[in-house]
Amino acid sequence: MQRIFAYLNYRVPRTRKEIFETLVKGLQRLEYRGYDSAGIAVDGPSKTTSDQNNNSICLIKKTGKVKALDEELYKKDSLNLDEELCTHFGIAHTRWATHGEPSALNSHPQRSDKDNGKIYSQSIYGILIESKSLKNKSMYHFESETDTEVIPKLIKYIYDNRENDSITFSKLVERVIKQLEGAFALVFKSRHFPGEAVATRRGSPMVIGVRSEHELLTEHIPVQYNSGELYSSFTDSSSNINSVGDGRAVEFYFASDASAIIEHTNKVLYMEDDDIAVVTGGKLSIHRMNRQAGEDPVRAIMTLQMELQQIMKGNFDAFMQKEIFEQPESVVNTMRGRLTFLPSVLSVVLGGLKDHLKEIKRCRRLIMIGCGTSFHAAVATRQILEELTELPVMVELASDFLDRITPVFRDDVCFFISQSGETADTLMALRYCKDRGALTVGVTNTVGSSICRETDCGVHINAGPEIGVASTKAYTSQFVSLIMFGLMMSEDRLSLQKRREEIINSLKMLPELIKKVLSLDEKIKAIANELYQQRSLLVMGRGFNYATCLEGALKIKEITYMHSEGILAGELKHGPLALVDKHMPVIMIIMRDACYTKCQNALQQVTARSGRPIIICCQDDTELTKNAYQTIELPQTVDCLQGILSVIPLQLMSFHLAVLRGYDVSIQHNCSSCSLLTTVQTDFICQNCELFIYSP
Repeated sequence: MQRIFAYLNYRVPRTRKEIFETLVKGLQRLEYRGYDSAGIAVDGPSKTTSDQNNNSICLIKKTGKVKALDEELYKKDSLNLDEELCTHFGIAHTRWATHGEPSALNSHPQRSDKDNGKIYSQSIYGILIESKSLKNKSMYHFESETDTEVIPKLIKYIYDNRENDSITFSKLVERVIKQLEGAFALVFKSRHFPGEAVATRRGSPMVIGVRSEHELLTEHIPVQYNSGELYSSFTDSSSNINSVGDGRAVEFYFASDASAIIEHTNKVLYMEDDDIAVVTGGKLSIHRMNRQAGEDPVRAIMTLQMELQQIMKGNFDAFMQKEIFEQPESVVNTMRGRLTFLPSVLSVVLGGLKDHLKEIKRCRRLIMIGCGTSFHAAVATRQILEELTELPVMVELASDFLDRITPVFRDDVCFFISQSGETADTLMALRYCKDRGALTVGVTNTVGSSICRETDCGVHINAGPEIGVASTKAYTSQFVSLIMFGLMMSEDRLSLQKRREEIINSLKMLPELIKKVLSLDEKIKAIANELYQQRSLLVMGRGFNYATCLEGALKIKEITYMHSEGILAGELKHGPLALVDKHMPVIMIIMRDACYTKCQNALQQVTARSGRPIIICCQDDTELTKNAYQTIELPQTVDCLQGILSVIPLQLMSFHLAVLRGYDVSIQHNCSSCSLLTTVQTDFICQNCELFIYSP
């Protein structure tokens, strides 16, 4: 969950105070992800005015909130905040402790030596370093407990042992990343290369924003390879343009997420794995070591459609709450331009799939692959997809799919579902399937993401930016997108036309029905008030609502840290019934569908053991309400869409439970006592170890 923001102003005069403000605001835009400390690296005062290479680098790090770092910045008396810097590169970083406790020394950015020769900022997920012998060299003193500090030490080692003084900054970085394994995103800064920035990524996102008063010479950057090859079909051979920027005034923004950039510019470039982005002399260029078969040798500057107000909380208490209430609009955006509701024409067109539709119809099976919430969206739609496509549908957790070395064939079609489009396990599963010749389809919410770029075709769910840690509106938009895929596949099947018409008409009514469900917020909050002191909660259902149980239980676990389990009601008598007693709250989803009678049987089993069922049911279902401890009555829609309505009360329930239990819904930390992921309670007691008073 570490996040990067970096800013380079070239021939754009900025005071050091303005640079600080830009870096801090960039980090604050990324605060919705968990972190326990933050740091900033900027140029310090010159030791001499004649030699620019003597510039020191000022490194300021602080545990806790970005606000604490912001206050610390202005305590540095040695820094002249009013000093104007025509060209400057600064980096900022938040860290979530995985190796070493939260402390200033363990915070990022990390440095190569105490003289601040080189500093880098990174977002890291399980990097393994092959150069273990480096740790044994006494000349490279390690200050922190983090594994990430090995990287600046390694680049210093390479720099100190360089073959000549003409070696470039990007070449040093290239030699470093050859020795790294795992997922990372890195930004490098060095006093030996003033005004230069180098960034690279593998498995973790990195986006670069470009801002200039002048028109860019090109919006397609050809990749430069070690062999000297330059792909130039988008450039004029006489001008040999191979970078963005022409030496005139320009600003560059590097970030883990476009939400930190959008207030500055909507012109962005998404980096790909093993890209090395270099800014020198105000020019941005992209380098790679070798060109792979089928690789796109051009990086395009894209125009973001996101607006700043879309990433602000507005009148809501948290991003999660805001995004739950955005669902009437987000499902409309998912359907907009794709569904035709005219009485004589009930059609569905997914533009990203239409060119591959014949190939998909000829396949022998569909494989749906995702993690967490995205996996649940696949489970929720498996039954209707099997019905509409008349194809076998496999639903797979990406990590388990890879662990089993699952057989995949050329006549399979594999769907990769991910809100961010950067989910590491899903990306690895995508590459596994591509290697075996399967047609790959992406279902993502992020234009330009890795899954978006690497799949053969796909569907953008168009849910809008999702800032909250717990995915809510992306789930319902993924749900709708997969339903539309099934409708598109069955358009020419006469036997299914009545069923299609029922579903399409229900999709038309869906936004209004979601609004009716959201109007139950106060009632759901009252029920949460009775449950928040419980230690466990069971969620039961079957048929189309089984996925809702899984997703609702996941949200409760993820946000409230209360144990919660989604149980298939048909399996109740095979073990889970032993958990039910008068002290165990049980949420049961029982809708008027094909499983209604079977779910009533499960309800009888729960009440027979003195269970306290909270029933999510259809309006005016008097048969169920008389046996319920509490009821949440929802409007009814077609069976395959009911899961969209029934998951919203569970999303709201998880939010209210988290608030009542004293959690910050948006921010997660690692307790520096037990090292487990936790959220900070109002009394700062870690929920995991219960003894340590957490000091943010």
